[in-house]
Amino acid sequence: MTDASSLTGRLLVAMPGIGDPRFEHAVILICAHGPDHAMGLRIDRPAPGVDLKTVLDKLDAPAPEDSVGRVVLMGGPVERERGFVLHTDDWSTGDDTLPFGDGLAMTGTREALAAMTDAVAGPRRSALLLGYAGWGEGQLEDELAENVWLTADADLDLIFDGDHESKWTRALARMGVDAGRLSSQGGRA
Repeated sequence: MTDASSLTGRLLVAMPGIGDPRFEHAVILICAHGPDHAMGLRIDRPAPGVDLKTVLDKLDAPAPEDSVGRVVLMGGPVERERGFVLHTDDWSTGDDTLPFGDGLAMTGTREALAAMTDAVAGPRRSALLLGYAGWGEGQLEDELAENVWLTADADLDLIFDGDHESKWTRALARMGVDAGRLSSQGGRA
């Protein structure tokens, strides 16, 4: 796969009738995509009953007052106990940070968690996600060929805003697609 065909930094938007309840109405940001794998973070599903303060407390890390009620997202079904901080690329820990796409980065360290709550030294925008979505060699390409996903350009406002319930509909609308007109039956021309 050439770099031009990589989906890194793009959004996957689930088609209706995807056939996997874990991904119904999903919007997934692809963080890495190569010939033998793909990895993404679902950006539209809050973790029930978990906020940033809960996670920081569990890790015995300082939990500033603004971490109370700050949503933690379910990044995907793989390694759901593993946390990833998705953030703007204005902050980095060097080798522990994976920059990707246009203005985005991902870091999976305690330092990144602390930076999320630092309005001065931390990233401009950030979100904590638990777990990730992963695909093996050719799996994502097969799903795309089967019309399981639409692809779209990433948008920082959509990625980081707090209106998680409407992200799927808004991601489709940005592509000029009316969610109400989509069919769960795929076709080929």
